[in-house]
Amino acid sequence: MRLKKSVKIVLGIIIVALLAGIVAILVLSQRVRMNPDGTVGNTAGNLNNDGRFCEYDGTVYFLNSFPGGGLFAMNPDETDFRRLNSLETRNILAGGSYLYYYHTGISYEDAGFSGALGMRTFQRCRLNGSNATSLTTKVVVTGQLVNNYLYFLTADNDKVSFSKMKIDNSDEVKLADYQINPACAENGIIYYNGTQGNHFLYALDTATDAPREIWRGNLWNPVLEGDYVYYMDVANDYRLCRYSRSQDVIQVLADERIECFNVGGGYVYYQTNGQDAALKCIGTDGSNPTVIAEGIYHNINMTSRYVYFQEFQDDTTIYHSPLGSSGYEVFQAAKDAAAQD
Repeated sequence: MRLKKSVKIVLGIIIVALLAGIVAILVLSQRVRMNPDGTVGNTAGNLNNDGRFCEYDGTVYFLNSFPGGGLFAMNPDETDFRRLNSLETRNILAGGSYLYYYHTGISYEDAGFSGALGMRTFQRCRLNGSNATSLTTKVVVTGQLVNNYLYFLTADNDKVSFSKMKIDNSDEVKLADYQINPACAENGIIYYNGTQGNHFLYALDTATDAPREIWRGNLWNPVLEGDYVYYMDVANDYRLCRYSRSQDVIQVLADERIECFNVGGGYVYYQTNGQDAALKCIGTDGSNPTVIAEGIYHNINMTSRYVYFQEFQDDTTIYHSPLGSSGYEVFQAAKDAAAQD
């Protein structure tokens, strides 16, 4: 009798221990892992162009906007396509164990591009697309991941708000009630152009959330590359320039009005305006100007090997071109991947 009672006690202890272990595993699996120092979610150039592509740790995450598409992953050489979900996404960020993106409320599932409408939300998911969690239902104009915080510019009717939120959806703090674009970030610092009475270059130290003036230029959409700040020159009809921080010198790269640009891999891609509108490419020093495509294009996104862009008023077809190449074509492999079940 005592033996049976002892066996029952031992079994009870084992069951309790197993249950405790299962609960601990579940709790740990749901705990959001923090990021290493220096984490930045995407490049400024990509985010200023709708953030449709994001390269991280040997993988490119992107919005496959062809019919039947959604959020996809692939290798930088455009092989091994994987569907992560069927959502139309923007502002894709990656860092540590997670992806972050703004879901516009449209799903490509079952009905192509005109899929069912749902709630717009900014989401966090694992790198394989699983465990998606809504972080905010506010309309995100642009956002950036810096270390363990997401910095958002959100819009509510005619009001904008600049805030930060920890990646585990805690510690949300409003930082400003005016426009701050957090796209350009490096080493824990967000660089942005002023919008309150001037267009100077400012730096926001994310350790203290304290801003400071960097340079009294007249710029828009700054992008940092080494010593240089690439930008649109507001005072001179939005021509393309770069500013050397060490030498305090401005260099004009394209003396014509531009609509958007991106920098990476030793190249600058930009869209000109006017009668001879075209997508062009130059070296980061302004050398070797090349016309890539005549007409009006936007959503210029870059990875380590390709530039991707779309024709104005056609946000379905994706074109691509190897960096430095003068030719381009439809991104057929993505179109074929989108069509697969």
